[in-house]
Amino acid sequence: MAQLYFYYSAMNAGKSTSLLQSSYNYRERGMHTLVMTASIDDRYGVGKVASRIGIQTDAQVFKSDDNLVEIITQSHQQQPIHCVLVDESQFLSKEQVKQLTTVVDNLNIPVLCYGLRSDFQGELFVGSQYLLAWADKLVELKTICHCGRKANMVVRLDGDGKPMQEGEQVAIGGNETYESVCRKHFREFLWD
Repeated sequence: MAQLYFYYSAMNAGKSTSLLQSSYNYRERGMHTLVMTASIDDRYGVGKVASRIGIQTDAQVFKSDDNLVEIITQSHQQQPIHCVLVDESQFLSKEQVKQLTTVVDNLNIPVLCYGLRSDFQGELFVGSQYLLAWADKLVELKTICHCGRKANMVVRLDGDGKPMQEGEQVAIGGNETYESVCRKHFREFLWD
C-alpha cells in the first residue's frame, strides 16, 4: 500500500543524496521513478536534482500553480511509475500537497518528499506545514551544528557572514547563504 513520506531536516543533512539513493534503488530493480523539483531552485541547472557530494539526476520541474496529479498521471500513462520523489518539497503549495495525497491514495504510487521544515526565521514553509500534517510517515534527517549538537534550524547569512533577522522567506542559496545550527545557537543569533 502506497504512502506519503516527508523527509525533513535543516540544510546539509543529505536530503537530496537520500532522494537520489532512493531513486537509484528503485531503478536498480527495474522500476521507474519520477523525480520532481521546484522550478524556483535552479542552482544546479533547471530540472536537476543534485547533491553536494556530486551526484545528480534530471527532474521534472514544478511551479507553485502546477497540478501534480495531472503531471504524474500523464507520466504514469507513458510509462508506469513505481515511486514519485519530490525534492525541495517545502516549496509545494497546500493544494499540491493535497494532490500528492491523491496520487498516493488513488493511483497507489508512493510519494517521497524531501525538504526543509522551517525557514531562517523559524517559521514553517507552506509545503512543509501540510506535509507534516498529512504525510503517512515523517522522517527527520539529521545534521550537526558547529557546536556538535543536532542542527534543526537554519540561519541566513548576509554578505559579511552575519545572521540576518529579516527578509523574504525564500532566497535560494547554499553554504554561502545558510548555516544549519542547533536551537540554542539559533536563539542566540535571532531571538536573544
